[in-house]
Amino acid sequence: MHLVETDQPYIIENPNLQGGWAPVFEEIVDDQLEIIGSVPKDLNGLYVRNGPSPQFTPKGKYHWFDGDGMLHAVRFENGRVEYKNRWVVTDGLVADREAGTSRLPGLKGRMPEGALPDDALKNTSNTDVKFHNGKLLSMWYRGGAVYQVNAQTLQTQGKMEPDPRLVGLQISAHSRVDERTGEFMFFAYGNTAPFMHYGVMGADGELKTLIPVALPGPRLPHDMAITQNYSVLHDFPLVNDPDALAAGRYSLDFKENMRTRFAVIPRHGKVEDIRWFDADPRYMLHVMNAWEETNERGETEVVMVGTPYAMPKNFDGSLDKNRLLFTIGTQGTDYELYQWRFNLTTGETKEGILDDILNTEFPMINSWYQGYRNRYSYHVLMGRMRTLEQPQFAGLAKYDYETGSAVAYHPGSGYWFSEAPFAARVGGVDEDDGYVVGFVFNTHENRSEVWIFDAKRIADGPVAKVVLPQRVPNGFHATWVDGNRHAI
Repeated sequence: MHLVETDQPYIIENPNLQGGWAPVFEEIVDDQLEIIGSVPKDLNGLYVRNGPSPQFTPKGKYHWFDGDGMLHAVRFENGRVEYKNRWVVTDGLVADREAGTSRLPGLKGRMPEGALPDDALKNTSNTDVKFHNGKLLSMWYRGGAVYQVNAQTLQTQGKMEPDPRLVGLQISAHSRVDERTGEFMFFAYGNTAPFMHYGVMGADGELKTLIPVALPGPRLPHDMAITQNYSVLHDFPLVNDPDALAAGRYSLDFKENMRTRFAVIPRHGKVEDIRWFDADPRYMLHVMNAWEETNERGETEVVMVGTPYAMPKNFDGSLDKNRLLFTIGTQGTDYELYQWRFNLTTGETKEGILDDILNTEFPMINSWYQGYRNRYSYHVLMGRMRTLEQPQFAGLAKYDYETGSAVAYHPGSGYWFSEAPFAARVGGVDEDDGYVVGFVFNTHENRSEVWIFDAKRIADGPVAKVVLPQRVPNGFHATWVDGNRHAI
């Protein structure tokens, strides 16, 4: 066990720094863990989740995206389990350590006069984590440099900047890896023209494609999608007010009379290959998956499924924009499962709700099917309790897109789930032949655990629980590194 030298744990009257969100300060390696049930011996790989754990007392109003990124990893091999955690050592964290204090105000703070917010924000690299070219890649919500991390030790190995064209780009947290080709697709966005870029890195880590994607103004895109041959970028009508930006702060507005636009780009396309598809005004954080289909007329369609916010209505049927902005601004938990179909022959978009009964987010799939048609997806079941700054991650749900059915597991109050990726069983054949693995904060015991579910029988509950040596703060996104395909 290694105790990092830092200021003492602090108490601040902020719900994002209390309870399950409170930071931890120790970097631990522990393979002597209590196991409830039996860890399957055909579970082989690494579960890694990112999240905030601010090392120094935050300045001003604190938002969970301000906390220093910390990776928590659990390695499974032949029934054995090891837990490990480390901070992502970003430039901002290094500067804070040298100063002995937190230096910057964060997302809710006011920037220096005349500065665009991105100029003064600390890239905490606390939001997402992917595995590419033998390394973990750690990324941040508002974009910035991508940090490379050793998958065995969790030691930060520097920035992913193999090409000078990447320097200074605000690369988004949400990228996509095609495990069948090894390619890494990403987008970057910011507050100055052209407002977005799109890129592809090869399996060897070399930048293969980078093009500008011109938007009408600064936006707040969150995710992207890939298919076997295309990438899909998002231009939602959630806009940054330019006057507020000039004054060094964010002020978001939803333009209900502005159409959503999606850019469909050949994976290695050029600017002139970009095709824009219009859709109804909505806002979405996370894509489940996308793929290509041939319809009954022989036309190619790009199909994308995700979990956008539900569109609240006034009594007269019009959009309740204030409620939508409040929900988005406070990370509220009202979502729908939704599908878009982009016809590459006619240029038309078809769209509609797939499920508005279950309230789910953080969709995950068998990663071998990323960009290819999948049958199953696994989501966090979201509670509908409305408390500021505290979404309720209440359980898990599994969708079957062939039968149009879903099952859910909810253990009762007092458990906070994490994004839970699919982990293929050694020798597994079926798409869902494996496990779903995720952290759970058990408030009854005030401890964090890893719960392992049989992916074919989610509703039966976990087959095993692993008690961790310290609490894992509530966090964001996770990945599974398959030990059957990767040397980790």
